[in-house]
Amino acid sequence: MVVSLGWLLYICFNVSGRKYEKFANHFNPKSPIYSDRERFQILLTDVGLFVTSYGLYKVALVQGFTWLVLIYFAPLVIIYGFLVVITWLQHTHRSLPHYDSTEWKWLRGALSTIDRNYGILNTVLHHMTDTHVAHHLVFTIPHYHAMEATKAIKPILGEYYQFDDTPIIKAMWREATECFFVEADKGEDSLKGVYWFNNKM
Repeated sequence: MVVSLGWLLYICFNVSGRKYEKFANHFNPKSPIYSDRERFQILLTDVGLFVTSYGLYKVALVQGFTWLVLIYFAPLVIIYGFLVVITWLQHTHRSLPHYDSTEWKWLRGALSTIDRNYGILNTVLHHMTDTHVAHHLVFTIPHYHAMEATKAIKPILGEYYQFDDTPIIKAMWREATECFFVEADKGEDSLKGVYWFNNKM
């Protein structure tokens, strides 16, 4: 439930999202999140959400609110939780660097993600789990070409392509216990502005 609440806080109030000069909301067409060419699409999405909400209200009148919660909202909460866990694992691994504004470049940020193997769920989830690196590089690739794109970028990226085959439950435990916060790179040839996950409190 807490994980699902996190997803709603993110889309409604941009909690833990990129900082903007003004309030950012994923439903507001004038939000700084979107470019001018995307604003009409957000407006259409909002209309769709209002129509769907009205339809759910009418269903609740006929079937009852409890029925609607069990058939619609309970699965929705589970999916929100799934999305948060997947997103967290795609961006949390000790091999992933983080950058401050002095070192961040678009390509560096795009490559600061990792593909993971969810077994049979890779197919169920349209490969959003094991093709995320390609998604970061070209976010307009449709899911049905994501595997093809991932296969094509692997030899080009070489060591910069990140993949973790750790079973998901084990990976969740490891990232939750080893990736508490990021700290500056302390290597001999360290770069200022580059940060790595640490688990020391």
